[in-house]
Amino acid sequence: MSGKLKITLTRGLSGRCEAHRRVVKGLGLTRLNRSVVLMDTPEIRGMVEKVKFLLRVEEAGESR
Repeated sequence: MSGKLKITLTRGLSGRCEAHRRVVKGLGLTRLNRSVVLMDTPEIRGMVEKVKFLLRVEEAGESR
């Protein structure tokens, strides 16, 4: 684990079930093509796994 993940919402939530919408909101993603940088924890990895078809996940490089 590198320490941080950059997570980008790449597909819209229209027509998705409420559980998927809540997971995406819990990750802090609000709009299409927006990214967040979160700590790489088992909880975040589990959330990403639930909606991986909607996201792009990259390991964020440590800057500074």
